[in-house]
Amino acid sequence: QRGLFVAEGRRVVEALLSGGRFDVERLLLSRSAYESLTADLALLPEAVDVLVVGGPSDLRDITGYRFHQGCLALARRPAATGLAGTEVLRKPGPWMAVALEGVTNPDNVGTIFRSADAFGAAAVVLSPGCAHPLYRKALRTSMGAALTLPFAHAEPWPNALAYLQAAGVRVLALTPAADAVDLDVALGEGDETDRVLLLLGSEERGLDALTMQRADRRVTITMAPGADSLNVAATAAIALQRAHATLREGRA
Repeated sequence: QRGLFVAEGRRVVEALLSGGRFDVERLLLSRSAYESLTADLALLPEAVDVLVVGGPSDLRDITGYRFHQGCLALARRPAATGLAGTEVLRKPGPWMAVALEGVTNPDNVGTIFRSADAFGAAAVVLSPGCAHPLYRKALRTSMGAALTLPFAHAEPWPNALAYLQAAGVRVLALTPAADAVDLDVALGEGDETDRVLLLLGSEERGLDALTMQRADRRVTITMAPGADSLNVAATAAIALQRAHATLREGRA
């Protein structure tokens, strides 16, 4: 309600401080965390409150909760950015990005951000109803990736995807359907300037029918006979790794 988000854990707080992307309001740190973050803290405006206590047990007494690694920060949450306002999605290729529809579990959203960052994705696109990547649990699970990787909120959904398609971005919708084309085949259909958006739905519902219709290709990850499906975060990691490998090879 106050437009703030919480960063928890030394690695996440360090990413928050060093990135300079978000305005930090205050920090609550153990003495050891304060000492390890001295260089980053020196870059903060003087108006930022930095509260230091002796150790993790003091933090626990103050907050009633055990905070990971004695680091807690409050920062200002920016206004939502749409597809048109996400500069990286307007750049020429090659690049890949990932889009999520109705993924409400913050652990899954955070893990997908971590994979997207690891495999060089340009951005993450979120439909209405997705867990916010700056939610404390999602941010912690992303290991700070949500603080550095651009993300966009796409509305109206799924018609907003047409904005990217009009610019030549290929939308590949992940599905376990038997008649979908293998992901590697679809990735190989691009050229050296290819821009690909990997589209994933929730584990409960998958992708809506209208979203499937919007996609350029319905693609699947081939699994062993009898296997039904994968966790959405696992699916995203595999798809991102394969897209990363394809882009790196340059399809020469």
